[in-house]
Amino acid sequence: MSVQIEKKEHNMATLTIEVAPERLAEAMMNSYKKQKNHINIAGFRKGKVPYAMVEKMYGPSIFYDDAANELINTEYPTAADECGEEIVSMPEINIVQIEKGKPFIFTAEVALKPEVKLGKYMGVTVTRIDVNVTDEDVNEALETERNNNSRLVAVEDRPAADGDTVILDFDGYVDGEQFEGGKAEGYTLVLGSGSFIPGFEDQLIGHNVEEDIDVNVTFPKNYQQTELAGKDALFKCKLHEIKVKELPELDDEFAQDVSEFDTLEEYKNKLREDLTKKKEDDARYTKQEEALKKIIDKSEMDIPDAMVKSQVDNLLGDMANNLAQQGISMDMYYQITNTSEETLREQYKEHALSQIQNTLVLEAVAKEENIEVTDADVDEELKNMAAQYGMDEKTLLEIAKPEDRESLRRDKMIQKAAELIVDNVKERAKPKSKKEKEAEAAAKED
Repeated sequence: MSVQIEKKEHNMATLTIEVAPERLAEAMMNSYKKQKNHINIAGFRKGKVPYAMVEKMYGPSIFYDDAANELINTEYPTAADECGEEIVSMPEINIVQIEKGKPFIFTAEVALKPEVKLGKYMGVTVTRIDVNVTDEDVNEALETERNNNSRLVAVEDRPAADGDTVILDFDGYVDGEQFEGGKAEGYTLVLGSGSFIPGFEDQLIGHNVEEDIDVNVTFPKNYQQTELAGKDALFKCKLHEIKVKELPELDDEFAQDVSEFDTLEEYKNKLREDLTKKKEDDARYTKQEEALKKIIDKSEMDIPDAMVKSQVDNLLGDMANNLAQQGISMDMYYQITNTSEETLREQYKEHALSQIQNTLVLEAVAKEENIEVTDADVDEELKNMAAQYGMDEKTLLEIAKPEDRESLRRDKMIQKAAELIVDNVKERAKPKSKKEKEAEAAAKED
């Protein structure tokens, strides 16, 4: 095999890959072996037709598709390694020549990793963020925990009100006919949550347990079930239970129930500590994002469209895997959200471009600052992963593949570069809003 590279504008390149005739012949024979049990020629038993006879009857082209796929799959990765360039996209393949007795020639259109001309990256000015935790913040966290530990209590002495949880049966009709998905029994619904068709929940308010209610609504025009979109519907409902949220008292007993602390005051102090840590972490991340954006704006890099497309492919792949774990296919997702792959790709483009820019800049900073990641650093990352996923530390260190270790090394290098940037930022106060300035002026007058 031989490979030639032709570099083009915008960091694109064409690899021309030539495979020896002998390899083409071998791949064609492999194709014959896969197909021979399905070839019927009079005078021969199934699976016993000689290669030469098949070629004579149908021509050598009968084996070309399989042979080409085999050679592209085996030879392209080798050619990509041998070309000496860092390829950052999936290849666009074009077959130039496939003919028995001659070299198999194909091209691969690829994107190459762009070079980055860094702008200023040390001492970038970012907005100062207030990480002070107020009593109001602590009380809000307490109230959240209180709601998380609430219980639902049935009420029978009043009608349903906004915010209540109700248990009901409903049966939906459009044009006098029941429709699919419009019926349920013992359904739990929080009134005012907006989880049903607009107007549905409001019409349950004011009704009592065991009361029959006719609810009239109109499906939104953009409703995902197009056969129902814009149509008037009648839901025959029956309320079975009305429940209200009962909150626990905020006292020492509450603190003991939800934490390892004996008193509410100790628990509040721990909440303040946790909130402070979270605010500091969030502020550091925000400063990193602001600094990176400014560095990117002052840097130069020519990112090819094919690189962005590959990153969008990765994002969609991750999304598909996450949905699959919930038992949802991408087709189902498109139907539920009334979107398509095309619209989702368009939405992801900007995010994909931002991820690429961030990574390229941080890699360039790491190179400029000679940031190194040792084997010990990689081992430490693997140990952290083992602890996170409850795996045996020694086993994970042993089974980690070289490419896995290299990926971790690269991620750690990027992380160190980001930390270097944030550690050296200069902070300035956020400009005061018009409202804040007016409040200050009023206070001075007083």
